[in-house]
Amino acid sequence: AERGPGAAFHMFVLMEDLLDKLKLLNYEEEALRPHNMRPLCSGCPASCQTIGMFGAGKQTFGHYFALPTNPGEQFFMFCTLAAWLITKAGRPFEQPQEYDDPNAVISNVLSELRSFGRPVDFPPSKLKTGCGEQVCYVLGCLAEEALKHTGFSWKRPTYPTEELEEEEITEDDAELTLNKLEEDVAVEESDNEENYIDLNVLKAQTYRSDVNETAKQEEILQSTTDAAEWNLEVERVLPQLKVTVRTDNKDWRIHVDQMHQHKDGIDSSLKETRGYLDKLHNEISRTLEKINSREKYINNQLEHLVQEYRSAQALLSEAKEKYQEGSGGVTERSRVLSEITEVLEKVKQETEEKGSSMTDGAPLVKIKQALTKLKQETVQMDIQIGVMEHTLLQSKLKEKSDMTRDMHATMIPEATVGVY
Repeated sequence: AERGPGAAFHMFVLMEDLLDKLKLLNYEEEALRPHNMRPLCSGCPASCQTIGMFGAGKQTFGHYFALPTNPGEQFFMFCTLAAWLITKAGRPFEQPQEYDDPNAVISNVLSELRSFGRPVDFPPSKLKTGCGEQVCYVLGCLAEEALKHTGFSWKRPTYPTEELEEEEITEDDAELTLNKLEEDVAVEESDNEENYIDLNVLKAQTYRSDVNETAKQEEILQSTTDAAEWNLEVERVLPQLKVTVRTDNKDWRIHVDQMHQHKDGIDSSLKETRGYLDKLHNEISRTLEKINSREKYINNQLEHLVQEYRSAQALLSEAKEKYQEGSGGVTERSRVLSEITEVLEKVKQETEEKGSSMTDGAPLVKIKQALTKLKQETVQMDIQIGVMEHTLLQSKLKEKSDMTRDMHATMIPEATVGVY
């Protein structure tokens, strides 16, 4: 499906959501501090500065996984956070090292993601760069699972109540209203009244006023005032008698008048545009009918191709599953191969040590020297034995000679006695 022009910025939205979820999980203290890593964003706008002020890599910490800067560092950060989130979600997962096989690490992370029931419809090679929409998607899903495991639940936002300030109505001294004019006249009349009223004076004034009124009424029947002088006097006094009443824009009557004016303008415009709109509606209706008929025709013509496409999609999904199973088996066999290789290296080392010891002539020289020394000691022992045998023989001969001498010594006196 074709994507809109805003799809290029979708990864930034995913990254901002991911950052909020990681902050809720306290990732800085639990995940990054043990590995001596800097946080993705410190949380304040002033600290979200660009990486690489004078060269490549212009990216804010808040958009760490959205733009490529250092693929090796970003991939290791992705593996570290993914392992921590999987462990946080209640699944045992070994922390990856810097020199581990990236394919094996990605395969293990995606298998754990599928075990959570999350769909994976992109190739694993998209995660090797350590940035992009797929990386943000994987980390976002794992963060959601971690939040579910910790018992976190989203709540409705609470907005602060703002008190509406009462608008102060400022009175304009230059503005003159009829009510204010009446109040001023009433105040002036009340000020001019006397504190004491004389009844006699009041009667006299009343009588004179009645006489004057009757006289005036009689004068009105026949006026002696010149019309030109009257008009001149009116023109002279007219600027002083003029009362300007300024309209208040906040008055509801003004708003009603404006609403009526706008309604009349809308009605007059609607009369002109209704014909164009009806014509446009008819054209759009005919076009939609044509599109529906063409769609039906195309669907009927391409139905077998759609079936083939669906079967191909099913075969592709099966092939992907087999590939994932095969990649898992390859990982296990790679581990067994590494163990066998280590054992083989040990055996080779022992064999080389034994071979070097067998080809070395130093033991043979030592044996010959030992035999020579034994022969010398044997000759010395033979000499000592001969000396001892000679000494023993001499002692035996001496004893024998002593015995014979004693024997002769005992026998000679008897012979001599018999002779004498």
